[in-house]
Amino acid sequence: MSRINSKELEILFEIFENLPREGPGDSESTRKAYSLLKNLPFNPKILDLGCGSGAQTVELAKISEGNIQALDINQEFLDRLNKKAKKEGVFERITTIKSSMLSMDFEDNIFDIIWAEGSIYIIGFEKGLKEIKQFLKPKGYVVVSELSWLRKDRPEEARNFFQAEYPAMQSIKQNIEVIDSLGYLLINHFILPKSAWWENYYIPLEKRVKFLRKKYEKASEINKLLDSTQKEIDLFRKYSDYYGYVFYIMQNK
Repeated sequence: MSRINSKELEILFEIFENLPREGPGDSESTRKAYSLLKNLPFNPKILDLGCGSGAQTVELAKISEGNIQALDINQEFLDRLNKKAKKEGVFERITTIKSSMLSMDFEDNIFDIIWAEGSIYIIGFEKGLKEIKQFLKPKGYVVVSELSWLRKDRPEEARNFFQAEYPAMQSIKQNIEVIDSLGYLLINHFILPKSAWWENYYIPLEKRVKFLRKKYEKASEINKLLDSTQKEIDLFRKYSDYYGYVFYIMQNK
């Protein structure tokens, strides 16, 4: 999650090519989070930020009957999303936008829901929630999943890794305090199950890492990124009780 250059970004896109998801998640958790949103209008207008290849986007289109604008910086991910949406019969309700989350330009007060599964960190948790609020209707909802510390007794190895990779990572309590300070009403929060890390993300990602090691056996720059990716997987094997993704569901006061 640390800042990366354009060459590293290109390699990362190859690492995540054709994976079911670009981060931890599952359809059950997406549906659970959506079920906590009450009194929504018919055909809600939804913004899906950092949508990736759109596993959650397609699920949202199915359960919401809404119209979704799905934003991501990677056109290949958006192409995969469009292909998936056509296959699932929801293509007409999804509009893809190739753009960075750091340069969004939407009208004020237009979305009923702003959704960001595993992506708000790109802007920053606090800064992101602050910036997207202008695009949200009064009483509109924001749903994000954010990497969070689950316990106070954090192993040194895990602390050191995230101090380098995501130093802004906070506890659930700290994130809830941020939500409250920005004028949101916290509706609920829940921890993503460990199965959502493995089944759609780490198991296929680990296979991908092994494949790319053979493909780029003598490319030291690429192997450094592969080493970092494998280290992240191994860390979760050891310390998954101490950190995880947490869904935070909030409403504009």
